[in-house]
Amino acid sequence: MSEIPDISTSLSDRYVIQRELGSGGMAVVYLALDKKLEREVALKVLRPELGAVLGAERFLAEIKISAKLDHPHILTLIDSGNADGTLYYVLPYVRGESLRDKLNRERQLGLDEALTITKQVASALDYAHRQGLVHRDIKPENILIQEGEAMLADFGIALAVKEAGGNRLTQTGLSLGTPQYMSPEQATGDRGVDARSDVYSLASVLYEMLAGEPPVTGANAQSMIAKLMTERPTHLRVLRDTVPESVDAVVAKALAKTPADRYASAGEFARALDAKPALATVPHPASTARRRTAMVAGIAAILIVVAAGALAFK
Repeated sequence: MSEIPDISTSLSDRYVIQRELGSGGMAVVYLALDKKLEREVALKVLRPELGAVLGAERFLAEIKISAKLDHPHILTLIDSGNADGTLYYVLPYVRGESLRDKLNRERQLGLDEALTITKQVASALDYAHRQGLVHRDIKPENILIQEGEAMLADFGIALAVKEAGGNRLTQTGLSLGTPQYMSPEQATGDRGVDARSDVYSLASVLYEMLAGEPPVTGANAQSMIAKLMTERPTHLRVLRDTVPESVDAVVAKALAKTPADRYASAGEFARALDAKPALATVPHPASTARRRTAMVAGIAAILIVVAAGALAFK
């Protein structure tokens, strides 16, 4: 994979790049200082091999769509541009950690915390889906945690790359989405990917928060996609028996291989997680005591009859 060009000089009039924060399949992210507004931001630089097949004008036009998103759990696009042939975009800098960092440290989360994160992200997805946008790359790396609140990053970036690159994307050797969290229809290149694909991916993230591993694992992308298409994930309660049956059932439905078998929207998925199973009627203590007394008396009567029968045959 080629090196990211140094664009610090090209952007020096607006941004001062301070250090690298991380890298992924599509971009390298830097902590930068926005000189005009005097604040820290996350500046993401697309990899050259990807930018080469996208076309700057088309990519920048597509990425503007995500700037219209306004939701408390979505990191909104601040800026984007072309620095001497290198494409970049800018997001708010979150002074917290990614869900990936948290899972690397803790491996499994408590049920309440995992459900809270999931429902916050589901709220963001439900809002964006109503605007006609599908994220396409829900994964722990794109969920940031700040002051106990989950923030969804890179919304619209994958879509912008997909729309701008078209069939030429295959030339880069890169794929949109991550195999561990990718829906079956996205893995097969279905162009009709919709909100239900994001529901699958979010359910995969919830699965990992509770089980300590994603529903699909493997040595490489090919083996994971093969499993994704042919195997059902192990039920959560098999891996962690403290997970309520209701949550296990909701996650299993959201991970259905056929989109029509999943929840139709992220909002429906969140509401299903919120639903409380019907509680069994708790008997009154007095009636319980009466039943216990009757049961003991019945057993005693049976024993007397058996004893009497045994004497009769002597």
